[in-house]
Amino acid sequence: MRLHWHRRDLRAPDNTALAWAAERDAVLPVFVFDDAVLEHGSPPRVRFMLDALAALRARYRERGGDLLVRHGDPAGVLPSLCAETDATGALWNRDYSGLARERDDRVRAALAEGGHERQAFHDDLHHEPGSITTNAGEPYSVYSYFWKKWRDREKEPPHPAPDTGALVDPAAVGLDPGDLPTLADLGFDEPAADVEPAGHAAARDRLDSFCEGDIYDYEERRDYPAEGCTSRLSAHLKWGTVGVREVYAATEDAMERAPDEAGEESVDSFRSELAWREFYTHVLYYNPEVVTANYREYEHEIGWRDDPEELAAWRAGETGYPIVDAGMRQLRAEGYMHNRVRMIVASFLTKDLICDWRHGYEHFREYLVDHHTANDNGGWQWAASTGTDAQPYFRIFNPMTQGERYDPEAEYVHEYVPELRGVSAEHVHAWDELSPGRRDQLAPEYPAPVVDHGERREAALAMFRRARGEDEEEGDGE
Repeated sequence: MRLHWHRRDLRAPDNTALAWAAERDAVLPVFVFDDAVLEHGSPPRVRFMLDALAALRARYRERGGDLLVRHGDPAGVLPSLCAETDATGALWNRDYSGLARERDDRVRAALAEGGHERQAFHDDLHHEPGSITTNAGEPYSVYSYFWKKWRDREKEPPHPAPDTGALVDPAAVGLDPGDLPTLADLGFDEPAADVEPAGHAAARDRLDSFCEGDIYDYEERRDYPAEGCTSRLSAHLKWGTVGVREVYAATEDAMERAPDEAGEESVDSFRSELAWREFYTHVLYYNPEVVTANYREYEHEIGWRDDPEELAAWRAGETGYPIVDAGMRQLRAEGYMHNRVRMIVASFLTKDLICDWRHGYEHFREYLVDHHTANDNGGWQWAASTGTDAQPYFRIFNPMTQGERYDPEAEYVHEYVPELRGVSAEHVHAWDELSPGRRDQLAPEYPAPVVDHGERREAALAMFRRARGEDEEEGDGE
């Protein structure tokens, strides 16, 4: 018998380590609540994780097994379980963040000291770090080149779920399976957000629904938040309630059913988002310091502003810029934000408020169910013009233009900013140009813009030019 240590792979189908173990021996699935990991958690994410664990446990019980639940340091818990059950060892799927790699090294050393087998598998990505490099063998820092190789590489098919006979019931080896804790047990409050359903069945429902329809319009409609033409798989990929091979296989089926060339291009566009996830994971793997440090160095220090009131207005969705506020309120209400809007609110924080991207990254980490260290860090540094393959500093989103372009009827704004529901789209998209009296007449409870976009745009350009050690002006905003 072997132990399978679940972490961010909360599923039975398409689980590389679990499938490998089940093909060779009996397997006992284990989850360890680790305080060192939980201290980085937040109510929405832990809620989703607990729901996913409940779904995983139910699946195992339906098939004659169970999920063994323990609390403690995995470096102590796993060797003890191996000794207690006479398991030959433990195996797991790799996690590529710096903290996870340090933890796994400790677990590996503890198992080795006890004479137990230990093995880690490549699972979370199609192509692990080091497998896609430049011709000189270096990791890519430009996505477009990475994407070309990622797209052309063969993808493995999904792994089968374990047969019923391969799963061990903890009671059969004299173990209490343990109860799943509540949020309160773990020291968290219930989230204010309405967290989406978790588990493999919920993930599969989303995947199937997306690949039956919206995937064929993804290229054209994905940037319009009111249309909902996205997969909403980000939380499931983050927590591993669906496997990457299973997702790609679904896109292959969708590609075969594509009604026309435009549909095929749309499927390929969705696949490019899967590649972005892997690109940023490779970046983080080779540059773990980017979680707190700029990836891109400037000649001089970037002169971020420090205005607590402006930052508080951004966090609360009270900036007076409707599309920004709608996004920030969606985040609090759902633990999720549409991807186009993520770019808009990030640009607003770093270029209009001229606020350090780290404040935005930390806020997203607190509220996003799908917070993924590599993806979120890569996205924030892209918006702040400090990351790999970043947005040029002189390209600054105009939040009013972005709102008008991607939410033309103000449907998204009206959904999340109730103060503006009686205000026409024309006035919503001209909110910064209206007189104070007119704004008070239309929506007295909604704030005036906290900053002047044009003024702050010029200030941001000047700041970045100073950081670069140059004075010339270039480029234009969007």
